[in-house]
Amino acid sequence: MPIATVLYDRFTALDAVGPYELLSRLPGAQTVVCAEERGPVRSDTGVLGITADACLEEVRAPDIVLVPGGPGQGLLMEHEPLLEWLRAVDTTATWMTTVCTGSLLLAAAGLLRGRPATTHWAAMEALSAYGAVPTPERVVRDGRYVTAAGVSAGIDMALELCGRIEGEEFAQALQLAVEYDPQPPFSAGSPGKAPEHLVRMLRESPEKILGG
Repeated sequence: MPIATVLYDRFTALDAVGPYELLSRLPGAQTVVCAEERGPVRSDTGVLGITADACLEEVRAPDIVLVPGGPGQGLLMEHEPLLEWLRAVDTTATWMTTVCTGSLLLAAAGLLRGRPATTHWAAMEALSAYGAVPTPERVVRDGRYVTAAGVSAGIDMALELCGRIEGEEFAQALQLAVEYDPQPPFSAGSPGKAPEHLVRMLRESPEKILGG
């Protein structure tokens, strides 16, 4: 089962690493990290780098495609080499998955037109511009397209996908093995829960928290 994680400059690390940690445990998983060019790809913090061990043209028929989000996504919305690759692998992939603003890249490739999809809460409106149907849920599945909301939601998406592929008991065992039992110290993980001034600040000046 070839699983391709697509990287690009200034991706968000947890978008890729969270789902990778779970999907790589599927029986028969053959994981590959790919980018336009082989070599290290820097995350949005500029510190953490992950090595792409294949270029896009070398990855032709993955069963699962994972597209993370991140600030670098905005520069790729009309970048045909990546969009063409997404269209090509979409013809044979069993699952096309995204985390955070990675769904905007699928949408830009024309793959989410008319489909319900989610993304980071601050980017939800952008989905409709590409013909997708914005759906404010943590994980949205429409056939073989599975999109996750912001960053940490990628773990939920990967667990759901593991359950669909290998059964709920396997997914539950995997959840237990990685001790994924969220108990956040604050109830501020969504715009509906967080203080209004923080929502406003992150909409207007996300760099104050996220940098970049």
